[in-house]
Amino acid sequence: MTAVEQRFREFKMPDVGEGLTEAEILKWLVAPGDTVTDGQVVCEVETAKAAVELPIPFTGVVHELRFDEGTTVDVGTAIISVDTDPGAGEAPAPAAAPEPTAEAPAEAEPEGRQANLVGYGAAPSSTKRRPRKAQPGAQRPAAEAPR
Repeated sequence: MTAVEQRFREFKMPDVGEGLTEAEILKWLVAPGDTVTDGQVVCEVETAKAAVELPIPFTGVVHELRFDEGTTVDVGTAIISVDTDPGAGEAPAPAAAPEPTAEAPAEAEPEGRQANLVGYGAAPSSTKRRPRKAQPGAQRPAAEAPR
């Protein structure tokens, strides 16, 4: 990791409940240049199930808000950038927010996995049964001949 990557940390949209894949940013509670502390609520988001407040997990100065209020953001997408060492010198210019495109290819699921709304789903290897252990002295009785 470079010094710039360590200095500027991105906070990604978390999975705020039960495997939902996106959330809408309702309101930003901070602006670029504001100081934030670990655990401070920085925005309110709404999913299909609830509106929640998101606390940031580090301390620093807000460098960039990546999305405007009212924007729907996929889980795992960086929504805010924070300068964790503001005294280190000149900050690079904020990156442009990614524009969603209709032609963007859908992310392919790994072979053998199916999309799952709750959590991350079962790993392919977890669906195999383990062989049973042979119990000493526990053999099946031989079938008796009919009388």
